[in-house]
Amino acid sequence: MAKASPERLRLRAQIGAATRHHPDADTTDLRRELAAVKIADYIRSIVAEAPPLTQEQRDRLALLLRGGADQ
Repeated sequence: MAKASPERLRLRAQIGAATRHHPDADTTDLRRELAAVKIADYIRSIVAEAPPLTQEQRDRLALLLRGGADQ
């Protein structure tokens, strides 16, 4: 599992505080941002362990992130 970044910890705390103090608050945007930060943390940890990728490999992965590929 990827190490939690300070941003990830901050967002998790924000969501917790919002739901604790304002149970009816809409935390959709915070949860969406937390999901993006989790993905970024995971990508960083995988990239740090992998050999350098070719430009074609990076392009294919970027396409997946954009939702343009079904592989």
